[in-house]
Amino acid sequence: MPVEEPAVSQDARESAMRVAAFQWLSEATSVHGDVLPRAILQRGFEFNGELNPLVAPQGIFKPRQLRFPLTISTTPKGPYQDSFGPDGLLSYKYRGTDPAHPDNQGLRRAMELQLPLIYFHGIVPGKYLAVWPVYVVGDDPATLQFRVAVDDAAFAAQPMQRAVADDRVSARRAYVTAVTRVRLHQRSFRERVIAAYQSQCSLCRLRHDELLDAAHIIPDTDPAGEPRVSNGIALCKLHHAAFDSFLIGVAPDYIVHVRPDVLAETDGPILKYGLQELNGSRLGLPSSRDEWPDREALTWRFDRFKAAA
Repeated sequence: MPVEEPAVSQDARESAMRVAAFQWLSEATSVHGDVLPRAILQRGFEFNGELNPLVAPQGIFKPRQLRFPLTISTTPKGPYQDSFGPDGLLSYKYRGTDPAHPDNQGLRRAMELQLPLIYFHGIVPGKYLAVWPVYVVGDDPATLQFRVAVDDAAFAAQPMQRAVADDRVSARRAYVTAVTRVRLHQRSFRERVIAAYQSQCSLCRLRHDELLDAAHIIPDTDPAGEPRVSNGIALCKLHHAAFDSFLIGVAPDYIVHVRPDVLAETDGPILKYGLQELNGSRLGLPSSRDEWPDREALTWRFDRFKAAA
Protein backbone atom coordinates (compact mmCIF):
# COMPACT_ATOMS: atom_id res chain seq x y z
CA MET A 1 0.00 0.00 0.00
CA PRO A 2 1.48 3.42 -0.93
CA VAL A 3 2.47 5.62 1.97
CA GLU A 4 0.58 8.91 2.15
CA GLU A 5 2.82 11.95 1.99
CA PRO A 6 3.03 13.65 5.41
CA ALA A 7 1.00 16.85 5.72
CA VAL A 8 4.06 18.84 6.76
CA SER A 9 5.77 17.88 3.49
CA GLN A 10 2.70 18.94 1.53
CA ASP A 11 2.68 22.27 3.35
CA ALA A 12 6.37 22.78 2.62
CA ARG A 13 5.81 22.12 -1.08
CA GLU A 14 2.78 24.41 -1.12
CA SER A 15 4.84 27.17 0.46
CA ALA A 16 7.89 26.67 -1.76
CA MET A 17 5.84 26.66 -4.93
CA ARG A 18 4.03 29.88 -4.02
CA VAL A 19 7.33 31.58 -3.23
CA ALA A 20 8.68 30.35 -6.59
CA ALA A 21 5.66 31.82 -8.37
CA PHE A 22 6.11 35.17 -6.61
CA GLN A 23 9.82 35.25 -7.47
CA TRP A 24 9.09 34.42 -11.10
CA LEU A 25 6.51 37.21 -11.28
CA SER A 26 8.96 39.65 -9.73
CA GLU A 27 11.49 38.83 -12.43
CA ALA A 28 8.89 38.90 -15.22
CA THR A 29 7.54 42.31 -14.20
CA SER A 30 11.06 43.73 -13.91
CA VAL A 31 11.49 42.89 -17.61
CA HIS A 32 8.01 43.45 -19.03
CA GLY A 33 6.45 45.82 -16.50
CA ASP A 34 3.54 44.95 -14.22
CA VAL A 35 1.14 44.52 -17.16
CA LEU A 36 1.95 41.08 -18.58
CA PRO A 37 0.80 39.38 -21.80
CA ARG A 38 -1.33 36.28 -21.39
CA ALA A 39 1.09 34.16 -23.44
CA ILE A 40 3.78 34.56 -20.79
CA LEU A 41 1.35 33.69 -18.02
CA GLN A 42 0.08 30.64 -19.87
CA ARG A 43 3.61 29.30 -20.22
CA GLY A 44 4.18 29.91 -16.53
CA PHE A 45 7.10 29.16 -14.26
CA GLU A 46 9.20 26.09 -13.59
CA PHE A 47 8.98 24.21 -10.32
CA ASN A 48 10.34 20.73 -9.65
CA GLY A 49 11.26 20.41 -13.33
CA GLU A 50 7.70 21.10 -14.50
CA LEU A 51 6.22 24.18 -16.15
CA ASN A 52 3.22 25.51 -14.27
CA PRO A 53 0.84 27.93 -16.00
CA LEU A 54 -0.57 30.81 -13.99
CA VAL A 55 -3.84 31.32 -15.85
CA ALA A 56 -6.53 29.12 -17.35
CA PRO A 57 -9.92 29.73 -18.99
CA GLN A 58 -11.57 29.73 -15.56
CA GLY A 59 -10.88 32.60 -13.17
CA ILE A 60 -9.84 30.50 -10.15
CA PHE A 61 -6.81 28.40 -10.98
CA LYS A 62 -4.86 25.68 -9.19
CA PRO A 63 -1.72 24.23 -10.81
CA ARG A 64 -1.48 20.47 -10.78
CA GLN A 65 1.21 20.40 -8.10
CA LEU A 66 -0.83 22.40 -5.57
CA ARG A 67 -3.77 21.44 -3.39
CA PHE A 68 -5.28 24.91 -3.26
CA PRO A 69 -5.75 27.77 -5.77
CA LEU A 70 -2.76 29.92 -6.63
CA THR A 71 -4.30 32.60 -8.87
CA ILE A 72 -7.55 34.45 -9.47
CA SER A 73 -8.13 36.46 -12.60
CA THR A 74 -10.65 38.51 -14.54
CA THR A 75 -10.83 39.47 -18.21
CA PRO A 76 -12.00 42.81 -19.64
CA LYS A 77 -15.11 41.30 -21.21
CA GLY A 78 -15.44 38.12 -19.19
CA PRO A 79 -18.34 36.98 -17.04
CA TYR A 80 -16.55 37.59 -13.75
CA GLN A 81 -16.04 41.32 -13.40
CA ASP A 82 -14.57 42.62 -10.18
CA SER A 83 -15.25 45.80 -8.28
CA PHE A 84 -14.44 47.45 -4.97
CA GLY A 85 -16.96 47.39 -2.16
CA PRO A 86 -17.84 50.09 0.39
CA ASP A 87 -15.13 48.70 2.67
CA GLY A 88 -12.51 49.36 0.00
CA LEU A 89 -11.77 45.68 -0.55
CA LEU A 90 -11.89 43.88 -3.86
CA SER A 91 -15.07 41.91 -4.62
CA TYR A 92 -14.31 38.74 -6.54
CA LYS A 93 -17.18 36.77 -8.05
CA TYR A 94 -17.66 33.06 -7.46
CA ARG A 95 -17.18 30.71 -10.33
CA GLY A 96 -20.74 30.13 -11.47
CA THR A 97 -23.64 30.28 -9.04
CA ASP A 98 -22.95 27.19 -6.94
CA PRO A 99 -21.12 28.06 -3.70
CA ALA A 100 -20.12 24.39 -3.48
CA HIS A 101 -18.33 24.36 -6.84
CA PRO A 102 -14.84 22.85 -6.29
CA ASP A 103 -13.14 26.09 -7.37
CA ASN A 104 -15.18 28.11 -4.88
CA GLN A 105 -14.50 25.55 -2.18
CA GLY A 106 -10.80 25.73 -2.96
CA LEU A 107 -10.76 29.51 -2.65
CA ARG A 108 -12.75 29.25 0.59
CA ARG A 109 -10.12 26.84 1.92
CA ALA A 110 -7.39 29.29 0.90
CA MET A 111 -9.22 31.90 2.97
CA GLU A 112 -9.36 29.62 6.00
CA LEU A 113 -5.62 28.91 5.75
CA GLN A 114 -4.80 32.52 4.78
CA LEU A 115 -2.79 31.38 1.79
CA PRO A 116 -1.28 34.13 -0.38
CA LEU A 117 -2.63 34.28 -3.93
CA ILE A 118 -1.89 36.13 -7.16
CA TYR A 119 -4.52 38.37 -8.74
CA PHE A 120 -4.46 39.03 -12.49
CA HIS A 121 -6.66 41.94 -13.50
CA GLY A 122 -7.54 41.86 -17.19
CA ILE A 123 -7.04 45.38 -18.55
CA VAL A 124 -7.33 44.93 -22.30
CA PRO A 125 -7.69 41.62 -24.19
CA GLY A 126 -4.57 39.54 -23.61
CA LYS A 127 -2.96 41.81 -20.98
CA TYR A 128 -3.11 41.51 -17.20
CA LEU A 129 -1.99 43.61 -14.29
CA ALA A 130 -0.26 41.29 -11.82
CA VAL A 131 -0.90 41.90 -8.12
CA TRP A 132 0.48 39.79 -5.26
CA PRO A 133 0.14 38.70 -2.57
CA VAL A 134 -3.61 38.91 -2.14
CA TYR A 135 -5.68 37.18 0.52
CA VAL A 136 -9.29 36.13 0.59
CA VAL A 137 -10.64 37.72 3.76
CA GLY A 138 -14.39 37.33 3.36
CA ASP A 139 -17.01 35.08 1.82
CA ASP A 140 -20.60 36.07 1.04
CA PRO A 141 -22.65 33.23 -0.51
CA ALA A 142 -25.71 35.53 -0.68
CA THR A 143 -23.99 37.75 -3.26
CA LEU A 144 -21.80 34.98 -4.69
CA GLN A 145 -18.57 36.79 -4.06
CA PHE A 146 -15.40 36.76 -2.01
CA ARG A 147 -13.71 39.77 -0.41
CA VAL A 148 -10.05 40.13 -1.27
CA ALA A 149 -7.32 42.29 0.28
CA VAL A 150 -3.90 43.10 -1.13
CA ASP A 151 -0.84 42.93 1.10
CA ASP A 152 2.67 44.29 0.89
CA ALA A 153 4.89 42.18 -1.40
CA ALA A 154 7.51 42.09 1.36
CA PHE A 155 5.28 39.62 3.18
CA ALA A 156 4.88 37.31 0.18
CA ALA A 157 8.09 35.46 1.02
CA GLN A 158 6.51 34.00 4.16
CA PRO A 159 3.34 32.22 3.02
CA MET A 160 1.60 29.40 4.87
CA GLN A 161 2.12 31.09 8.24
CA ARG A 162 -1.65 30.95 8.78
CA ALA A 163 -1.55 33.90 11.12
CA VAL A 164 -4.83 35.43 12.16
CA ALA A 165 -5.05 38.91 10.70
CA ASP A 166 -4.77 41.31 13.65
CA ASP A 167 -5.62 45.02 13.55
CA ARG A 168 -2.16 45.99 12.27
CA VAL A 169 -2.30 43.47 9.46
CA SER A 170 -5.84 44.55 8.53
CA ALA A 171 -4.82 48.21 8.50
CA ARG A 172 -1.79 47.49 6.35
CA ARG A 173 -3.84 45.48 3.88
CA ALA A 174 -6.51 48.18 3.71
CA TYR A 175 -3.84 50.75 2.83
CA VAL A 176 -2.09 48.56 0.24
CA THR A 177 -5.46 47.66 -1.33
CA ALA A 178 -6.34 51.37 -1.65
CA VAL A 179 -2.99 52.08 -3.33
CA THR A 180 -3.50 49.10 -5.64
CA ARG A 181 -6.94 50.38 -6.62
CA VAL A 182 -5.41 53.65 -7.84
CA ARG A 183 -2.63 51.77 -9.63
CA LEU A 184 -5.14 49.46 -11.28
CA HIS A 185 -7.16 52.39 -12.63
CA GLN A 186 -4.01 54.15 -13.87
CA ARG A 187 -2.71 51.08 -15.68
CA SER A 188 -6.13 50.36 -17.11
CA PHE A 189 -6.38 53.89 -18.48
CA ARG A 190 -2.89 53.69 -20.01
CA GLU A 191 -3.40 50.35 -21.70
CA ARG A 192 -6.82 51.25 -23.11
CA VAL A 193 -5.59 54.57 -24.50
CA ILE A 194 -2.45 53.09 -26.05
CA ALA A 195 -4.46 50.23 -27.55
CA ALA A 196 -6.92 52.75 -29.07
CA TYR A 197 -3.99 54.53 -30.77
CA GLN A 198 -2.57 51.22 -32.02
CA SER A 199 0.48 51.46 -29.76
CA GLN A 200 1.97 54.57 -31.30
CA CYS A 201 2.48 58.22 -30.38
CA SER A 202 -0.29 60.29 -31.91
CA LEU A 203 2.23 63.02 -32.83
CA CYS A 204 5.45 61.34 -33.97
CA ARG A 205 4.15 57.77 -34.55
CA LEU A 206 6.84 56.23 -32.31
CA ARG A 207 5.85 52.60 -31.73
CA HIS A 208 8.03 51.55 -28.79
CA ASP A 209 5.45 50.67 -26.14
CA GLU A 210 7.87 51.21 -23.27
CA LEU A 211 8.29 54.84 -24.39
CA LEU A 212 4.55 55.58 -24.64
CA ASP A 213 2.26 57.20 -22.09
CA ALA A 214 -1.45 57.91 -21.87
CA ALA A 215 -1.68 61.68 -21.41
CA HIS A 216 -4.78 63.06 -19.70
CA ILE A 217 -6.45 65.95 -21.48
CA ILE A 218 -8.20 67.05 -18.30
CA PRO A 219 -5.91 65.93 -15.44
CA ASP A 220 -7.11 63.10 -13.25
CA THR A 221 -6.75 65.45 -10.27
CA ASP A 222 -9.71 67.42 -11.66
CA PRO A 223 -13.21 66.01 -10.95
CA ALA A 224 -13.91 66.16 -14.70
CA GLY A 225 -10.76 64.20 -15.54
CA GLU A 226 -12.43 60.84 -15.87
CA PRO A 227 -10.33 57.80 -16.91
CA ARG A 228 -12.08 57.50 -20.29
CA VAL A 229 -10.20 56.86 -23.52
CA SER A 230 -11.75 60.05 -24.92
CA ASN A 231 -9.99 61.98 -22.14
CA GLY A 232 -6.61 60.60 -23.17
CA ILE A 233 -4.06 60.86 -25.96
CA ALA A 234 -1.25 58.37 -26.61
CA LEU A 235 2.04 60.29 -26.56
CA CYS A 236 5.69 59.37 -26.33
CA LYS A 237 7.44 60.57 -23.19
CA LEU A 238 8.92 63.64 -24.90
CA HIS A 239 5.60 64.82 -26.26
CA HIS A 240 3.76 63.92 -23.07
CA ALA A 241 6.10 66.20 -21.12
CA ALA A 242 5.70 68.94 -23.75
CA PHE A 243 1.90 68.59 -23.64
CA ASP A 244 1.77 68.71 -19.83
CA SER A 245 4.09 71.76 -19.83
CA PHE A 246 1.95 73.58 -22.43
CA LEU A 247 4.82 73.71 -24.93
CA ILE A 248 2.36 72.14 -27.37
CA GLY A 249 -1.42 72.15 -27.45
CA VAL A 250 -4.15 70.42 -29.41
CA ALA A 251 -7.09 72.49 -30.61
CA PRO A 252 -10.66 71.10 -30.67
CA ASP A 253 -10.25 70.55 -34.44
CA TYR A 254 -7.32 68.19 -33.63
CA ILE A 255 -4.68 70.55 -35.08
CA VAL A 256 -1.42 70.68 -33.14
CA HIS A 257 -0.03 74.05 -32.06
CA VAL A 258 3.45 74.81 -30.76
CA ARG A 259 3.88 77.72 -28.36
CA PRO A 260 5.17 80.83 -30.20
CA ASP A 261 8.25 81.30 -28.02
CA VAL A 262 9.24 77.68 -28.67
CA LEU A 263 8.84 78.22 -32.43
CA ALA A 264 11.16 81.22 -32.19
CA GLU A 265 13.96 79.32 -30.46
CA THR A 266 17.08 78.03 -32.15
CA ASP A 267 18.50 74.78 -30.87
CA GLY A 268 19.40 71.32 -32.05
CA PRO A 269 17.49 68.74 -34.13
CA ILE A 270 15.30 67.55 -31.25
CA LEU A 271 13.72 70.99 -30.95
CA LYS A 272 13.36 71.38 -34.70
CA TYR A 273 12.09 67.92 -35.64
CA GLY A 274 10.65 66.88 -32.30
CA LEU A 275 8.60 69.97 -31.53
CA GLN A 276 8.68 72.86 -34.01
CA GLU A 277 7.74 70.82 -37.07
CA LEU A 278 4.62 69.57 -35.30
CA ASN A 279 3.05 73.01 -35.60
CA GLY A 280 0.01 72.83 -37.86
CA SER A 281 0.03 69.03 -38.10
CA ARG A 282 -3.04 66.95 -37.32
CA LEU A 283 -3.27 64.65 -34.35
CA GLY A 284 -3.33 60.96 -35.22
CA LEU A 285 -6.68 59.56 -34.11
CA PRO A 286 -8.05 56.16 -33.09
CA SER A 287 -9.97 54.19 -35.69
CA SER A 288 -13.12 54.33 -33.55
CA ARG A 289 -14.75 57.76 -33.38
CA ASP A 290 -16.02 56.93 -29.89
CA GLU A 291 -12.40 56.97 -28.74
CA TRP A 292 -11.43 60.27 -30.36
CA PRO A 293 -10.42 63.01 -27.89
CA ASP A 294 -13.46 64.77 -26.50
CA ARG A 295 -13.79 68.22 -28.11
CA GLU A 296 -15.03 69.86 -24.93
CA ALA A 297 -12.07 68.46 -23.01
CA LEU A 298 -9.71 69.71 -25.73
CA THR A 299 -11.33 73.17 -25.55
CA TRP A 300 -10.74 73.20 -21.78
CA ARG A 301 -7.11 72.25 -22.29
CA PHE A 302 -6.46 74.50 -25.28
CA ASP A 303 -7.72 77.56 -23.39
CA ARG A 304 -5.01 76.90 -20.81
CA PHE A 305 -2.42 76.40 -23.54
CA LYS A 306 -3.31 79.80 -25.04
CA ALA A 307 -3.08 81.41 -21.61
CA ALA A 308 0.40 79.92 -21.15
CA ALA A 309 1.43 81.27 -24.56
